[in-house]
Amino acid sequence: MALTQGTTTGGPINPSLRTLNDFKSRLTGGGARPNLFECTINFPEVISNTDKGLGEYTRFLVKAANLPASTLSVIDIPFRGRNLKIAGDRTFDPWTITVINDTDFRIRNAFEKWMNYINKHEDNSGQTDPVTYQTTMRVDQLGRAKVGSDMSSSEAMPILKSYEFYGTFPTSVSAIDLSYDSSDTIEEFTVDLQVQWWDAIDPKSNKSILGSNTTEQFNSTSISTGTF
Repeated sequence: MALTQGTTTGGPINPSLRTLNDFKSRLTGGGARPNLFECTINFPEVISNTDKGLGEYTRFLVKAANLPASTLSVIDIPFRGRNLKIAGDRTFDPWTITVINDTDFRIRNAFEKWMNYINKHEDNSGQTDPVTYQTTMRVDQLGRAKVGSDMSSSEAMPILKSYEFYGTFPTSVSAIDLSYDSSDTIEEFTVDLQVQWWDAIDPKSNKSILGSNTTEQFNSTSISTGTF
């Protein structure tokens, strides 16, 4: 069947719904903003027990992150000159964050200790049990405060959507370049975190929108239940 103007295989489209007001009415909340976010970085107990409040500290100094991509691999099966595409296994890319470096090097020191806990610099020994060195992390997409909002309440910057990353651990802490030519800037570094799997969370119900059983944790750290 040939398609006529204003139709798709999914059904007819009203051709009059093409005005700026039609577009505006569908841009809920004015659109999500990439600079409104907050990360919760959990460190293993061996580090957090000696540096209380470190996780709270990272909420402010993690200046860049991402909402993760969803990726399925593809299996190509040749058939008489064509390839039949079959869904393969799901893959999870590393989660990368960018951190502002303070003069205490507090966050950088913590990540270096974490990686040394996994594999020591001097003798190649380290922790082998994943439960002890893998943690749960989270990134929240925030919304804009409404006019007249109580800025001391949680509604001031509502959470629009959250992602939780399970079984995470760092595999790379980037170099910090030093130079006489660098002025009027603050040091930054990136951290690559491996992810076993992630889940998408509805902030209103605090439950998985994917229907996942979030009790399947890689360690005792839980964000969904509000305990750290």
